Amino acid sequence: MKSRVEKVFRNLDPKPDVVLLMNSVDPHIDGCFFYLFDVPGGLFEGSVEIAHPDGQLDVITGALEADTADLAAQHDHGVTVHRVGRGETANLVKKLVPGSATVGLNFRELTHAGYNQLTEMLPSAKFIDAGVGLQKARATKEPSEVERIRSAAAIGSKVALRIPSMLKTGMTELELAAEMEYQMNREGANGRSFSTIVGFGAHSAEPHYSPDGTRLKSGDSIVCDFGAWFRRYACDITRSFHFGAPDAEMKAVHECVEAAQQAALAVLRPGVPGKEVHAAAEAVINASRWKGRFTHGLGHSLGLAVHDGSGGLAPNVDDPLEVGMVVTVEPGIYLTGKGGVRIEDDVVITKTGYEFLTTAPRGYLEVAA
Repeated sequence: MKSRVEKVFRNLDPKPDVVLLMNSVDPHIDGCFFYLFDVPGGLFEGSVEIAHPDGQLDVITGALEADTADLAAQHDHGVTVHRVGRGETANLVKKLVPGSATVGLNFRELTHAGYNQLTEMLPSAKFIDAGVGLQKARATKEPSEVERIRSAAAIGSKVALRIPSMLKTGMTELELAAEMEYQMNREGANGRSFSTIVGFGAHSAEPHYSPDGTRLKSGDSIVCDFGAWFRRYACDITRSFHFGAPDAEMKAVHECVEAAQQAALAVLRPGVPGKEVHAAAEAVINASRWKGRFTHGLGHSLGLAVHDGSGGLAPNVDDPLEVGMVVTVEPGIYLTGKGGVRIEDDVVITKTGYEFLTTAPRGYLEVAA
């Protein structure tokens, strides 16, 4: 991963002597660890990476993942794996990092306890935040990263196609979420990329709702927001349906959200600030009778995490889109107490515009009860 290490240092100003990443225990694992070291499995709890400006990478890990790390390092000559026993990490860090070095840390992911450990290991070092450089590097994807996201998106799209056939009167939100996750795993996912959102009826108007035992009934709108995880890379897809008795307003809401997404896609291309893409979608919704019911940013970066890297599509994002960025495009309208609609797709920015990674149909669909 020499090119990735070098890319991180290019995005850092001032430049540190080394960049050091330290994992705690799950879930406090730094996603940048797996950006710099493309290792397919393992948690790497308590492991440390030391990245150098020449692209070399030292990985310090214990017996639980050392074999996995060694195997991955065979395909990357810029990586040196150091197998350590209990209590040996500190001495090796002191050996690999000069005592007076300027050390870049990922403040966004490093725990306070981890920071305290590093100050004890390297008492003369100067610590600076390398998080911005790491996030900028992750924001634009290599072709191999896009292909993994594409694979995850293909799994999510297959499952989205099947959701209508899963719907049954009286089933619970949790039951539908479980079936969706099972189907993703059957299709080759390594797991879900985030906690699956399934909302029936009024719950579909809560964008970050957590499913419960609520049962599906005729007349309910349904929002399903979910994603597959494939070889550490995520997809994120949302599809909305209507179950049973028709509802003219919810059909119109769905059509408005579709139009908002199309308006955003029409301006999506390299060089356009993220806030302009958001504004295009928001303008469509605010011109309708549901003005103000679009309550979140239009999209976010996607990759090793569901919210990955810097940038995105939101009112406060001035940064222009770049070729290789993968973002979600997800307008929504939410009617409190009644229901909501969100349509979300994953796209990669290309030289001429964008390419869909998610492929499931987006149109309004009424499912018979």
